[in-house]
Amino acid sequence: MKPMREYIFSAPGRTEISGNHTDHQHGCVLAASVNLKTTARVTLNDEGIIRVRSEGYASVEVDPARLDVVPEEKNSTAALVRGVAAAFAQRGAELKGFDAKVSSTVLPGSGLSSSAAFEVLIGNIINTLFFEGKLDAVEIAKIGQYAENVYFGKPCGLMDQMASSVGGMVFIDFEDPQNPKVEKVDFDFAATGHALCIIDTGADHADLTDEYAAIPGELKAVCDVFGKDVLRQIPEADFYARLPELRRAAGDRAVLRAIHVYDDNKRVMKQAQALKDGDFDTFLACVKESGLSSWRLLQNVVPAGYTDHQEVAFALTLAEKLLGGRGACRIHGGGFAGTIQAFVPVDILDSFKAGIEAVLGAGMCHVLEITPDGGRLEREEEIEG
Repeated sequence: MKPMREYIFSAPGRTEISGNHTDHQHGCVLAASVNLKTTARVTLNDEGIIRVRSEGYASVEVDPARLDVVPEEKNSTAALVRGVAAAFAQRGAELKGFDAKVSSTVLPGSGLSSSAAFEVLIGNIINTLFFEGKLDAVEIAKIGQYAENVYFGKPCGLMDQMASSVGGMVFIDFEDPQNPKVEKVDFDFAATGHALCIIDTGADHADLTDEYAAIPGELKAVCDVFGKDVLRQIPEADFYARLPELRRAAGDRAVLRAIHVYDDNKRVMKQAQALKDGDFDTFLACVKESGLSSWRLLQNVVPAGYTDHQEVAFALTLAEKLLGGRGACRIHGGGFAGTIQAFVPVDILDSFKAGIEAVLGAGMCHVLEITPDGGRLEREEEIEG
């Protein structure tokens, strides 16, 4: 057998540090890549077919000659691969066949954006092998969002893909989503005496698409009153001046959700500055405020009508009890299911983790590290063909 080249690519999961559902309203977020990643071992093939085999899943095949949206592929891995490939083809990339063997430590449904990591991974493969690395991390993130919105069928914002693609802790301003401002935040989290924990609540994202879609949908109803597309285009003073009209037109929950977005957007900027100033106490206070706002105003902790199953609310309450007034915790990511986030003083980390897992189950509390790496080609190797 003749030798052939194998390329090893990776893309990290991400954690939302601050800014809950602010990105799709062209607001600001703080996010960070973490030390859990999705990895692909890639070889070129002569068949002209993009073949992706993810560990534990059926193989996916996409023909680069057929890149239109396939309705039957909605909510599937194939849709993401096809969508990313289509976006590169639209930019002039000459796609060829490749085989990718994918493994991941970013667990699906973990709130660490396994889908965004996968999109960024595929984007880096195509960008490196078939587009001469012409696109930067921001453009690859946009392609991931496009694939998820148009091909997969999920109306997500851009934060997940951006954090995975860029890497490290980043402040992102989406006022102009086509040209977001991305600023690395140089902060030594390890020196704060706190650990970053992501806690799996045991709740499943399945069948919650309508809950997620309702948030931007209701915010759009608020914006329609002003003839605008997103809240960032509406001065806050103008919003409050028309509250009675907004309640009639969009409903109370929509108005409350809008108030959360305005407040959380300001909190993000306050937290970014606090980290730059080394003021971790102010940062933690804002984490608590954001968590309470998500619960009371954004209302993405308990799905509408759920009574017997309120896993996220329960996990937040348990975490607060175990923290005993120290550190902070909040909903993580889209909400309704998945995970919560906690900043835990290291002197009580062991007891906190044990307390969480005694109730929620072993392996449900993940202690993470923020990593500087985004999506990238890690290395090339020569293997036997």
